[in-house]
Order: sequence, then structure tokens, then C-alpha cells
Amino acid sequence: MLSPELTVAAIVERNGHFLMVEESVGGRLVLNQPAGHVEPGETLVEAVIRETHEETAWVFTPKACVGVYLWQGTGDRPHILRSVFCGECDQHDAEQGLDDGIVTTHWLSYAQLSQASHKLRSPMVLKTIEDYRAGQRHALDLFHLVAPAA
Repeated sequence: MLSPELTVAAIVERNGHFLMVEESVGGRLVLNQPAGHVEPGETLVEAVIRETHEETAWVFTPKACVGVYLWQGTGDRPHILRSVFCGECDQHDAEQGLDDGIVTTHWLSYAQLSQASHKLRSPMVLKTIEDYRAGQRHALDLFHLVAPAA
């Protein structure tokens, strides 16, 4: 059994539109939330703030956790364990370059995302937004980093 990869994602809604990234994955363009892997020594909250900034040039302030999702990979595709946070973006640096693989960002409505479900990176994208829209929220103090003994 493969060990799951630990990732985070951000849900940011503004005026009924969600902040999304358009990225190149395996030779095709897909839509995803700002998301990425957790780096060693980084908390989940620190990771989602960093990934959102790197991929969108927006400063993300997490307010709650929407949920934790397990994507079960098949064949040689890894399992993905994703913690999804919702929050606000209040500062944007239009001069900042975006992370490798990110083509651009979009603000898209739920209807637009539903209609473009074939372009979503995975079914987790729409599922997490649906959970967010249903009001699913968990306190950030649910997460802890336990450092190894010195």
C-alpha cells in the first residue's frame, strides 16, 4: 500500500466567485484550488498560506478547515490526503510571478465550475466547494504540529 501524500488547499470566495488556478498537469490544462504539498517542519496552516501565495500572489488568511479528504489513487497514482481550508485574501501582488506550472488565476462561480467539471484536476475540487457551500467548518485549533524530541 502506498503512503498518502500530504497536501493542503484553499477555498477563497469573493462575491460568489472562487479563486482558482489554471495549471498544466500531464500536458493538459486543469482547474484547481490553490494547493500543494506540505514541506518538512511546516504546519498545515503555514503550508496553505504559503501555497496560496506562491500559486496566486494573494495573501491568504485561513479562517476554518472545511474538511480532510482522502483521494485513493489507483495503479501507480498515489493516495492524496488533503486538508482544505477556507478563508480570505486581502492583498495581491500583481508583480509576483506564479509557481511553476501555474498558467493563470481565475475567479469562477460555482455554476462555472460545475459546468467545467471535466477540466477540474480531480473530483475533490468540486466536492470541497460543495462542502464549503453547505457550511462545513472546523476550528483551526484542531491542527497541531508535534516536533520530535531533541
